[in-house]
Amino acid sequence: MIIAAAQTVPVRGDIPANLERHYELIREASEHGVQLIAFPELSITGYERELAHKYSFTPDDSRLDKLRQLSQQHHMIIIAGAPVYTHGLLFIGSFVILPDGQLALYTKQFLHEGEDEFFASSFDHDPVISLEGETIRLAICADIENRKHPEKAAKKNASFYIASIFYSPGGIAGAHRLLSEYASGYQMPVLMSNFGGASWGSPSGGQSAFWDKHGGLVTEASVSGEELIISERISGQWQGKVITVGSSA
Repeated sequence: MIIAAAQTVPVRGDIPANLERHYELIREASEHGVQLIAFPELSITGYERELAHKYSFTPDDSRLDKLRQLSQQHHMIIIAGAPVYTHGLLFIGSFVILPDGQLALYTKQFLHEGEDEFFASSFDHDPVISLEGETIRLAICADIENRKHPEKAAKKNASFYIASIFYSPGGIAGAHRLLSEYASGYQMPVLMSNFGGASWGSPSGGQSAFWDKHGGLVTEASVSGEELIISERISGQWQGKVITVGSSA
């Protein structure tokens, strides 16, 4: 099993440019045999509140077609984020794009202070991903700060937890502590993807990472910049590497 977190540097308001970086990172990941790649919170648009409705996607948005093609071409599960408008509400969402052409939507369940002015939360969109016998559950940013979230995932037999986040330099150490604790406490490896550059006028803390089920840090990205962290399970043990893939500029 080979998985990756893509640490990206978003371009504010430039969805085509951000999508191009997704394509390049997916192609790079495919050269390393990656079967699943996770991008940060709102990776396609960058983190936005006031402009989120303007930048929003729909679940059947044609701008996702290329990601679906790449998923099929490279036999890779792709998790990418955007504001999603559906059923008359705007959500912070993660698209789960599967190699068989199916697309599922995860919506953020617990919002940060101030996000509720622009977004709704929902527990209704909570897909399960299956890969090599693993049952994978998703989280977006503030979800990980509510311990009920990973607890519920574990109670639903999750054996893997993936978090797409946007954390600042001041908050990333706390996120690491929480995710390591969840990994060991619930005996489920945790993959986390964060931005490696500023978004919404705020710096990001980078340090996308992967922990094994004992809470041990296997792989960690730099504090800034665009990187892939790739983790591979070999004979039951996880090994990792970091690949620098250049700038989004």
